[in-house]
Amino acid sequence: MNIPFIKTEKIRFQHIDYAGIVFYPRFLEMLNGLVEDWFAEALDRPFEKMHTTHGIPTVDLKVQFKKPARLGEILTKKLWVINLGGASLLCGFRFEDSEGKTCVEGEVTLVNVAFKENRDDIKAEPFSEEMKGKITPFIMQ
Repeated sequence: MNIPFIKTEKIRFQHIDYAGIVFYPRFLEMLNGLVEDWFAEALDRPFEKMHTTHGIPTVDLKVQFKKPARLGEILTKKLWVINLGGASLLCGFRFEDSEGKTCVEGEVTLVNVAFKENRDDIKAEPFSEEMKGKITPFIMQ
């Protein structure tokens, strides 16, 4: 049985708005951090090495905000693969509070790209068989 990639994050003052809850764009920053950690820790493809010749931009994002998160709370962030295409990944994600209640969830589509002559010349590039092998354990239906 495959499993999600899991990280925790403490809600800090920098994350909240005047109402004392996470300002919604901060959830998207946390998601990007989760994707970056997954690539570095589980796929052995850290952004600082990859982004000189390749990238993994977000091309589609669906988010549902279910419940506010507040200063000091610890969120459990989960990421898994719904579909592995030739050059794309459809991933599901969910952030839960300490009681397991969903704060935010959704889907993000990422595309593996290569920079050709310069950063203006970006083309989708299929994942290598090695990378597909590293991604496969995170596929969940």
